[in-house]
Amino acid sequence: MNVDPLIDAWEAAWSGKDPAAFAEVCAAGVHYEDPLTPEPLEGAAELGRHASRLWAAFPDARVQRTGERLTNERFVAAPCKALGTHRAPLEGLPATNKFLVVHCVFYCELHRERLLRVRAFFDLYEAATQLGVLPGRGSLGEKALLVLRGFGLRAARG
Repeated sequence: MNVDPLIDAWEAAWSGKDPAAFAEVCAAGVHYEDPLTPEPLEGAAELGRHASRLWAAFPDARVQRTGERLTNERFVAAPCKALGTHRAPLEGLPATNKFLVVHCVFYCELHRERLLRVRAFFDLYEAATQLGVLPGRGSLGEKALLVLRGFGLRAARG
């Protein structure tokens, strides 16, 4: 099976701002999770509602392919990046008006040429630093945050 048309349609669903588009590429009982979902989402409608909340906060959001998709015909790993400008509140976070680029891998299980299970992997900390919510890696702010979290400071290795 050539998975490219299916994953292209998946990425187009994320970019197209139509919550119903997920039903075209997902199996009836699709399970979806990403770092922003506290529990896996079940069904294309629930996934569409999740996407709609993200689109409301990032109205120019889009997903773009970044590399070759790896597959064994049952599972697919699809690298991509999500881009968009944070223009409206999201889960209590006020709009930052900052442009965000987050690299992601969708790991998908297929069933009858549809997506049955999808897990998105991306660096939530990196996204938060781009939005100015958390301090950048290696900064004094990050070190202070680590101290507050109980990790202490580590001596620099030379």
